[in-house]
Amino acid sequence: MIITISREYGSGGHSIGQSVAKELGIEFYDRDIIKAAMKESGLEMPDIEKVEEELTRTGMFWRMIAPAAYIDQQDNIRTIEQHIIVEMALKGPCVILGRCADDILARASIPSLNVFLYADQIHRAARISTLIDSKNPTEIQKKMQKTDSARRSYYEQFTGKHWGDSRNYSLCLDTGFLGYDACVQIICDAARKAEAFQEY
Repeated sequence: MIITISREYGSGGHSIGQSVAKELGIEFYDRDIIKAAMKESGLEMPDIEKVEEELTRTGMFWRMIAPAAYIDQQDNIRTIEQHIIVEMALKGPCVILGRCADDILARASIPSLNVFLYADQIHRAARISTLIDSKNPTEIQKKMQKTDSARRSYYEQFTGKHWGDSRNYSLCLDTGFLGYDACVQIICDAARKAEAFQEY
């Protein structure tokens, strides 16, 4: 079973994704996708990240005023990432974190269990404080809002769907309420049952 995980910043998506992959004995893909895209495109890592940052920061407005060559570069990076995600899924069961993997696999007619993780701001702030090594509430809030905004823009621009809308996912889990361990078990159980159901 292919599992995709989309998440709010600070909801524990990376840790939960890794734990799910470990328990199921399958691959876990995160920034490896960008690294693979870098190798295939010949672009350096900072170049890819800069293009994506500009894309999410200004959305469609940027694409209307940006030079055609820059738009082509954005589209090229996106096409490469799509190809890599599909290739990873075709290799076998895995967990793919972010990068609109749920929509990409759906368009490729590859079945996947699509998960969205979220939590209240108190739980997220506590985790973000550790991630960015800061106890400044203003800094934490700004980081939370900026990252979520970037993820929302990226997802909505490339999929035409609303980021976080429960109708786009198989499971939506509140990691602050349930706890990470429970979320891992729920996702693993759902993956096993979904795979058995498909085989049946």
